[in-house]
Amino acid sequence: MMRSDYQKRLELRRDFEDAYKKKYISMPKVIKKADGIKVKGRRIRSVLNSTDPVIVRNNNADAGMIVYPFTPEPVIIQSFIQISHMPLVIGVGGGTTVGKRVAHLALNAEFMGALAVIVNSPLAEKDLKLVVEEVGIPVIATVVSENQVEAKIRAGADIINAAAASKTPQLVEDIKREYDIQVMATGGPTDESILNTIEAGASAISYKPPGINELMSELMERYRQIEK
Repeated sequence: MMRSDYQKRLELRRDFEDAYKKKYISMPKVIKKADGIKVKGRRIRSVLNSTDPVIVRNNNADAGMIVYPFTPEPVIIQSFIQISHMPLVIGVGGGTTVGKRVAHLALNAEFMGALAVIVNSPLAEKDLKLVVEEVGIPVIATVVSENQVEAKIRAGADIINAAAASKTPQLVEDIKREYDIQVMATGGPTDESILNTIEAGASAISYKPPGINELMSELMERYRQIEK
């Protein structure tokens, strides 16, 4: 006996899913092995790294991270916070954007509802201090080598974001051996690389999903196969 549409809808409701939104970007299950970082009562393990608004809207990550290679603008911050169903970590500069402007952007992001702000690795210690003094939400400082960590902690960073490509697990291990601080890290593209990063000591993993063009290509190929 075939299930009715009504029965199918009931089943979806029991799983708290929307009949029209069953398809979404799913975070690698291995990320659940991370301890997580607790922010405002939420335990954050998976952090989606994307600036595609469609992907930011359709995923099951614990949080999202909005970083891009241009000067941050309040209108962009506001747009992402409005469309996202998850709390967001907002990039406020550190490379191209420096000085008091970074602190002002961070405060603006906090007022708009950001979960945390993140700054890039080149940001000077004095500028990071300005951000920490300005906001009441966690400040995440990105590092690409262990040499940068002490200055970030001295400036008051709450969380370190380790981003050293294939060397990230080693960087995480070095940080955790020397410092008592929470670490978020890029996990890489495979379950193995993610697990290695977690086992090195990362409490949360940032994950870069496939791009929308790649996802559309896969979808269209599936449709073409149906028509054969």
